[in-house]
Amino acid sequence: MSNTFHTEIMNDLLKLAVESGASDIVVKSNKPGYLRMSGRLRPVEMDPILHEHADAWVSEYVPAVYRQSWERDGQCDFAYSAPDIGRFRVNGFHQRGTVSIVFRHIKNRPPTFAELNIDEEVLTKLAQAKDGILLVCGATGSGKSSTMAAMLNWINQNSDKHIISIEDPIEYTFSDDKSVFQQREIGIDVPSYEMAIKSVLRQNPDIILIGEMRDKETFETAISAAETGHLVISTMHAATVAQSLTRLFEFFPPEQLTQARRQIAGSLRGFVCQKLIPAMEGGGRYAALEILTADATVRNLILEGQNDKIQQLLESSSDSTSRSFNRDLYRLIKDGKISKADGLRFSPNPQALEMNLKGIFFKTA
Repeated sequence: MSNTFHTEIMNDLLKLAVESGASDIVVKSNKPGYLRMSGRLRPVEMDPILHEHADAWVSEYVPAVYRQSWERDGQCDFAYSAPDIGRFRVNGFHQRGTVSIVFRHIKNRPPTFAELNIDEEVLTKLAQAKDGILLVCGATGSGKSSTMAAMLNWINQNSDKHIISIEDPIEYTFSDDKSVFQQREIGIDVPSYEMAIKSVLRQNPDIILIGEMRDKETFETAISAAETGHLVISTMHAATVAQSLTRLFEFFPPEQLTQARRQIAGSLRGFVCQKLIPAMEGGGRYAALEILTADATVRNLILEGQNDKIQQLLESSSDSTSRSFNRDLYRLIKDGKISKADGLRFSPNPQALEMNLKGIFFKTA
């Protein structure tokens, strides 16, 4: 019994989380578990999870390939499947000499646009790009992976593509429909991101999913793939389109910025940035999207280094395929889906949104 007690504790907590609709589970040694529900963290009525049980759980379930880094670095990422409960992305780490664990519940079936309450028309247009780079951006827990999975799910149902994903770990699993999926998990199917990135172009993909655009080498490979006729879909940790563009250029030293502007302008197909806003009624959350489709005007602004004007373009554009966060927050408030207070709280420019709600809109030349 003692050898399996730590597994029983965790599986009971994970089962409760799934039944309660929690997105994340936080375990801190010598504290009860916590569930994140509709963005809010709530304690579970249970005995504290002792350090030795948390430590024993990670030690037992961390994959062999990560065991050395867990013992050396005190942190690791991996996937865990609890029988008859579900699949979870796991981050184990040390804090103040004790073990903590954060679980993210991963739903095996990829979501649809309707289930996510997001704009199918715009996102399917972006997903139909023949080549280039499409970036889904947002903070941790903003639903980036779900949106990306919904796009890939739509492609799978509508196009015959060879799709190769490089993930750490795999979040959603796909069954082949019209497309063929090859999902490579770092540490299990391939030793490192670097090795997977270097070999992906030799694997005859049409579409490449990169779990996260994490460094210059990854982005340069994405550009190379985009320039040779592949569509690359990836995520970035950035709150807005303006921040996303800034992050891209930070990958390059100053002497390479002119070339970088040319490559990004030629390769970029669009940004989808999102935030999850608490629903006004019934719990849950709605996604507010800031979308930039890289048309000729946007490409010229990137080439000229006028990134600041892109935000102005988003605010004033009447093009249905591009929109600012404020435009989407305005829609959600007017439709009664989120409160005005929450809309203003999540807005990158609450003063402008307040004016919009009063019927005042500013057009740029």
